[in-house]
Amino acid sequence: MEPLNIVLVEPEIPQNTGNIARTCACIGARLHLVEPMGFRLTDRAIKRAGCDYWDKVEIVRWPCADAFFDAHAGDDLHLFTGHARVSYADAAYRPGSYLVFGRESRGLDPCYMERFSSSCVRIPMRDELRSLNVSNAVAIGAYEAMRQIGFEGLR
Repeated sequence: MEPLNIVLVEPEIPQNTGNIARTCACIGARLHLVEPMGFRLTDRAIKRAGCDYWDKVEIVRWPCADAFFDAHAGDDLHLFTGHARVSYADAAYRPGSYLVFGRESRGLDPCYMERFSSSCVRIPMRDELRSLNVSNAVAIGAYEAMRQIGFEGLR
């Protein structure tokens, strides 16, 4: 089975990325990290948050968002944004899907949301609140995707 793909576009906070790497390890997802990042993968904070799971997650690094989106424009992308109308739970995920998350401070650039507008999904929340922590959002989206594909490979 093709693994689920979790994509972090320009992540800024090492603890979030470490927590997301741990989630990826637990579900067998591939983690894509898109530069520039606000930290180095050797930072203590990212290592600690990922516990001893780092050797259990495949990491793919991208030099910039354009490189990632150009390479995967024809793939099953799901861009998570508070600006979408479609709920993440109404999207159809399959093995190999790409769940794409933006920076902690400002999300994904509008140009990608426009380019892939039919692929944008949101996690419902109260109007007056801006966003969830990205590691929580990844866990919500990833486990819904895994549920839809039958939790394949998980016990």
